[in-house]
Amino acid sequence: MQPDFDGFFRVYSDLYNRALRGDADYSAIAACFSSSFIAAGPQGVRCGQNDAAFRETLQNGYAFYRQIGTRSMSTVRCETVKIDAAHFMVKVFYCAEYQKESAAPVTIDFDVTYLLETTQGEPKIFAFIAGDEMDAYRRAGLID
Repeated sequence: MQPDFDGFFRVYSDLYNRALRGDADYSAIAACFSSSFIAAGPQGVRCGQNDAAFRETLQNGYAFYRQIGTRSMSTVRCETVKIDAAHFMVKVFYCAEYQKESAAPVTIDFDVTYLLETTQGEPKIFAFIAGDEMDAYRRAGLID
């Protein structure tokens, strides 16, 4: 039976939104990830450990998102490909809303592709591939 990835990413989005409101549960966010994971994007590929340094990175990331006016992120839909009995590729389509002081609201649609394992029964992200979010922020006028 395939895990409920729509539900998994709804919870992930809810945790993201809580962190934006200053009610972050970094342990719960980190629990969505495997003990080691890979992050890939335009700047290259990095390997990470699910440890105290990761939680600090999360803290800094959410501070940045608040600074550029991120108000919310919602999961629009998920497209899932089963790789084998314990591994899945899930492309998640998100919609994020931003509001900087004295500026018009901005909405950015984007997607992230995740690789998840289910070896312990619960989905865990062990890799993700994201587009150039900094370029999207620049084009939307959220950063210089």
